[in-house]
Amino acid sequence: MTDIVNKKIISLPQVKEILDKIKLEDMDQIQRWTFDYVSKFAKTDSDNAERILKDLVEKCELKEEEAVELINAMPNSIEELRAFTFGWKKLILTDTLDKILEILKSVRKE
Repeated sequence: MTDIVNKKIISLPQVKEILDKIKLEDMDQIQRWTFDYVSKFAKTDSDNAERILKDLVEKCELKEEEAVELINAMPNSIEELRAFTFGWKKLILTDTLDKILEILKSVRKE
C-alpha cells in the first residue's frame, strides 16, 4: 500500500498533465478512465489553470477549492456562477462575479 505524502486539490487540466507523462500502456484501468475523462472535459491547459487559480484566489478572494471547482466547470454566465456560489453558502457581489467571469473567459479553449 502506498503512503499518502501530502494532499493537494488540483484541477482537471492539472490531472491531465500528470497523466500525460504516463504511457497509455503503463496505465491501470482507473488511470485510463481518468485520463479519458480529463481529456474530454478539461477546458483549458495546466499552465492556464494555474494562472486562473492564482488570480481567482488573489483577486476574487476565493478559496482554492472554490477556484478549482470553477476551473473544472468554466461557467459562462453570472447565472451559472450563482449556482456555484449558492452551493458554497456565501454571498459574492456582482462586481466580483463579473471579475471571475473575466478571468475565466481570458483562457477559455476555442
